[in-house]
Amino acid sequence: GHPEVYILIIPAFGIISEGISLFSQKIILAFDSMILALLCLSILGSGVWAHHIYTVGLEVDTRAYFTAVTIMISLPTGTKVFNWFCSYLGNSMQLSNITSIKWIILFLLTFTLGGSTGVILANSATDLALHDTYYVVAHFHFVLSLGAVIALFSSLILYQKVIFASDLSFYSSTVFHFFL
Repeated sequence: GHPEVYILIIPAFGIISEGISLFSQKIILAFDSMILALLCLSILGSGVWAHHIYTVGLEVDTRAYFTAVTIMISLPTGTKVFNWFCSYLGNSMQLSNITSIKWIILFLLTFTLGGSTGVILANSATDLALHDTYYVVAHFHFVLSLGAVIALFSSLILYQKVIFASDLSFYSSTVFHFFL
């Protein structure tokens, strides 16, 4: 069931891309590479189904394969994060909805932190040492749980006029929600 986590985060990627594009009023930097990265994530994500179960007695060759594919999956993910940061920092942002921008920045920071822990866990020897520790739990929660939830909150604030048919942008309540 592990490949599903790469599929579950795809809507969050779309929400963050849409938010950055909306506020910068430009298309995301290197849009074609973002599409290619998403395609690579989908393909490579289906080939890393055993990269957190190195302790079940996999052969050395099998562990080497899953280590290589797991390290390779960090490349399209890193491409997406790099393009988001460059799109965010390279443009003057429209500050009409500052709260949604805060959620987008929070997503970028937590996803980058969780992704860097994933690069460390990609090595099968390190993963064996860190198996059944809170390090693996933190990696999962930073990447998927926080990533998906933060993107959901960002989308609710970003699309509130479409969803609720009115402007619910009570600045103080959205800022309170963000810091809570």
